Amino acid sequence: MHKITLLLFISIIGCTKPKRKILFITSNQHTYGNTKMNTSNHFSEIVFAYDVFIKNGFKVDFVSPKGGAIPIGYIKTSDAIQKKYLYDAHFMNRLKNTLFPKEIVIEEYQAVYYSGGGAAMFGVAENKEIQRITTHIYNKGGIISAVCHGTAGIVNLKNKEGGALYKGKKISGYPDLFERKSADYYKTFPFSIENKIKENKGDFVYPEKRNANFFVIDGSFITGTDPSSTVSVAKAVFDKLQKNK
Repeated sequence: MHKITLLLFISIIGCTKPKRKILFITSNQHTYGNTKMNTSNHFSEIVFAYDVFIKNGFKVDFVSPKGGAIPIGYIKTSDAIQKKYLYDAHFMNRLKNTLFPKEIVIEEYQAVYYSGGGAAMFGVAENKEIQRITTHIYNKGGIISAVCHGTAGIVNLKNKEGGALYKGKKISGYPDLFERKSADYYKTFPFSIENKIKENKGDFVYPEKRNANFFVIDGSFITGTDPSSTVSVAKAVFDKLQKNK
């Protein structure tokens, strides 16, 4: 009888063990700056990473500066994974109801992941609450990851001395080489990701060609250049978290 009780107790404890969690940081921005040009969060950069984490036993939450619905775009229904999540009502409802920064219980997360898309250039980098969340997770040994324009979200992160959190670190993101700098959309950007990282003493690295699945790991920073590196970044975050267990 006592053995049965003990086994049940152990079973209950095992079932109630909290899942490891990753926080996806997204943007509420619908337009490029104050124009009428539509922009959005890059759907594949969200779902490809999400798929990797979920399949490896992680729980994922979504946060945005204003909470609630986020715009999504760059969708390819011919892609099986994108199509799967686009028609997943529960998943899409989560993108319609992202968390407010004040709702985040920081201690629950082992990593943050900044997804890209043109929307990522607006509202995220300057949000003090999101900065606080990310910095706290990093300082307790967590991982900061980003893909493409998602790297814009980390440019203002500071260490305790007031310098850039990524000072001296290799960081990737969407470089000016790949931007159409004469285009109207680019003129609305509040800053150049590449220039900001360099100005703050980060080592900004990227390949010469697009879609090269280029990403870099430097300490607790894992960053990728463009959508092609999304899965690799997510897998690298998973691998590093496994080693840190």
